[in-house]
Amino acid sequence: MAVTGTKEFEIKADPETVMAALAAVERLPEWSSAHKTVAVETTYPDGRPHRVRMTLSILGINDEQVVDYSFDGDDSIEWSLVESSQQNAQDGKYVLTPSDKGTKVEFELTVDPKIPLPGFLVKKAQKTALETASKGLTKFVESL
Repeated sequence: MAVTGTKEFEIKADPETVMAALAAVERLPEWSSAHKTVAVETTYPDGRPHRVRMTLSILGINDEQVVDYSFDGDDSIEWSLVESSQQNAQDGKYVLTPSDKGTKVEFELTVDPKIPLPGFLVKKAQKTALETASKGLTKFVESL
């Protein structure tokens, strides 16, 4: 059962700074407690990550994932799951818009676990990911 969630929040930094933090995927473990290891396997000519392998643990479920990232300048970053031990699919997207406070961030995440899990558990894991994305990313960017 695929589940989609969204979160909007503000970061007191310009979109270029926020995008630089998001594109530094190897630093994900610094602000996302779910991410244990991250390794960039391939990059685009501009040096931004393309294919990334990572290990995660969320609500006691461990996963190794490979995801492909794509970018639309400093406006958005998206990723899609290529392989996973625990998920059929995962798609995520951050959209950045300049605001009076710095940057408005819209985050969307869709997950589809391989194993049947109670809906409340899938939603709890997703909520944890959305909260980490907003609070962890905001703290990380604003401390740079």
